[in-house]
Amino acid sequence: MPRPSQRLLSPEIITEAAMRMVDLSGDFTMPGLAERLKVRPSSLYNHVSGRAEIIELMRARMMAGIVVADPDGKWSETVAGLAREYRRNYAEHPRLIPLFTAHTVQSGVAFGLYNALAQAFSDGGFTPEEILHAITTVDSFVLGSALDLAAPEVVWATAPEANEAMLAALATSGPNPGRADAAFEFGLRTLIAGLVAQAPFEP
Repeated sequence: MPRPSQRLLSPEIITEAAMRMVDLSGDFTMPGLAERLKVRPSSLYNHVSGRAEIIELMRARMMAGIVVADPDGKWSETVAGLAREYRRNYAEHPRLIPLFTAHTVQSGVAFGLYNALAQAFSDGGFTPEEILHAITTVDSFVLGSALDLAAPEVVWATAPEANEAMLAALATSGPNPGRADAAFEFGLRTLIAGLVAQAPFEP
């Protein structure tokens, strides 16, 4: 019998299948992944060490799509640009985010973004400890905003427990496909303003 013209499995094929499973159901299992690929579960381990490695492969794939441009302006503008690019890329697969946040970042590809953020905050005069806090804050905000893209079209039901201020706010929403983007930009402006207020150097 002739050999197949292409490999039935590879880390890339396994990663792609796992991402599709997460997009559909929010998670994946090794037996479920093997079933999707129509192979024995043991065959997967010839290409990956297990679930944790697949998650890191998915993270590397996502982070590889983030464009980190050379900084050519104020550090605060660099941070805002990176945040937008970060969210844009993760918005394509928001259901991956809970998996990523539960695992230690190990992918070297991810450090392209984190290095750029660290340098921007360093340029703003933040201390090393503050830089780590600032990166964590940006990370939390962007990932939360990307996850918001997977929310239902109507996020909040009008409930009898809502007070007048909340009811007035809800009255402005309704089915609005641009709600998540508008909320992200509002939050980003607020976040950057707070960082600028704490920065020792000019923004």
